[in-house]
Amino acid sequence: MRVAARCARRLGKPELAETLERDAARLAERFNAAFWCPELETYALALDGDKRPCRVRSSNAGQVLFSGIAPPERARLVAEGLMGPRLFSGWGIRTLASDEVRYNPMSYHNGSVWPHDNALIALGFAQYGLRRPIHRVFQGLFDAAAYMEFRRLPELFCGFRRERRRGPTLYPVACSPQAWASAAPFSLLQATLGLQFDPSAGEIRLRNPSLPAFVDEIVLRKLRLGGSSIDVKVRRHRDEVAVEVLDSHGRIRLSILHER
Repeated sequence: MRVAARCARRLGKPELAETLERDAARLAERFNAAFWCPELETYALALDGDKRPCRVRSSNAGQVLFSGIAPPERARLVAEGLMGPRLFSGWGIRTLASDEVRYNPMSYHNGSVWPHDNALIALGFAQYGLRRPIHRVFQGLFDAAAYMEFRRLPELFCGFRRERRRGPTLYPVACSPQAWASAAPFSLLQATLGLQFDPSAGEIRLRNPSLPAFVDEIVLRKLRLGGSSIDVKVRRHRDEVAVEVLDSHGRIRLSILHER
């Protein structure tokens, strides 16, 4: 609804935008009241037929962060849970926590690791300025890819805990290649750089940009915005990064935003 509200404003429909913004605020209030489980410090997996929360720890709570509907204080608690040993295997975030009744690390949905799911969660972390969890997810999937044929992330792999000198356990019938798994590294890069596009302002933004420890430098070529493009180099210096514009074509601006 908030995205639709922004679209309405750009189309010159302020009244519709205000209505959509009010509806979004009411939906967020209702959602948080219905799904938040304070005893788990995360969001319920679902509501049952009687609208009671199903108190199950799952990666679905990370999708809540991706949507932006969680208040910041709850987002931090959700992130801590997702990156704890119940859900984070060392290679990625499992679909289901290891202490849940239906947990099975070899199950398609009940304990496996899905790269695209992790990438969306990382984008959610980025919305709330949670840098370290992004780096851990990125590192885990990068390391996992080193054990895959062609370094290609598959649809999913098993959720067994990471062990020294052993790679992740493959899921035998996982699709590889698969489009959304192939897109996961790009989403992870977008998350860690805080990459945003504002066509109306002719501006590309890096919001709280950072790079994980395994990446010293990255060059993004032909980042396009309308008919314009820009080449950018990002280099890591310990916990900070330096950004350099290598080339640009057309009317385009790059902004670096540091928010605390």
